Amino acid sequence: MPRPIPLARTIFAAGALALGLAACGSTKEATYVERPVEELYNEGMNKLAEGSYREAAKSFDEVERQHPYSVWATKAQLMAAFSHYENSRYDDAIVALERFLQLHPGNRDAPYAYYLKALCYYEQITDVQRDQRNTDRALAALQEVVKRYPESRYARDAKLKIDLTHDHLAGKEMAIGRYYLRQGNHLAAINRFRVVIEKYQTTSQAPEALHRLTEAYLALGITSEAQTAAAVLGHNFPGSEWYTDSYRMLTGKDLAPRKDEGSWISRMWNSIT
Repeated sequence: MPRPIPLARTIFAAGALALGLAACGSTKEATYVERPVEELYNEGMNKLAEGSYREAAKSFDEVERQHPYSVWATKAQLMAAFSHYENSRYDDAIVALERFLQLHPGNRDAPYAYYLKALCYYEQITDVQRDQRNTDRALAALQEVVKRYPESRYARDAKLKIDLTHDHLAGKEMAIGRYYLRQGNHLAAINRFRVVIEKYQTTSQAPEALHRLTEAYLALGITSEAQTAAAVLGHNFPGSEWYTDSYRMLTGKDLAPRKDEGSWISRMWNSIT
């Protein structure tokens, strides 16, 4: 999966440098000792730079625990969440981000918090053969970023990831549809391919979905729908290998691609294109 945009790693680096302190020592306190907020925060930044994400999160948590009313406590909450994200502890990151947004909904870094929450779900997207709950959650979270902050740099990146998420969800429908097709359950297969055409026709899965509809409708003897699927496929993806296969399939039965304007395929494609 793509990593977050570069700002994610440096969003607070300038703030840390502004403290003007040298790097903290590596010696840990054996017992609780109250320490300056600057020292704790810089320690967290140093641990983060070293890749010691678990220790970084602890240092940022300590900032908030020892200095809850400091301006750095708010920044530390978000940095602790980012540390969990870098450590692939996505559930911990999401909890921290939701708490941050609940406590500081108007904070200037709220757009980044929403974006990072979306990434936590996005990074957990699995292959199409598995449960897609995290894909649905990623899509919802990415859409929220775009809705809340449409002009932000996070929205631009979120839009790209939304397209990839749609393609993944379409791929899941295709995998199930192909399974039903192999089992000879053509109606169930058609229902899955129909979802792709209705919801995800701008994805890379659309050409195959049209071809599979041609195949399934031919198997059921519903030739007008098969011809329409092939015609729409040929018009929109004329160089596709899927159209070549659909055309061969139809001509093998003395049929040709022909669009029926009354078909749901024609209505659905026309309503979007």
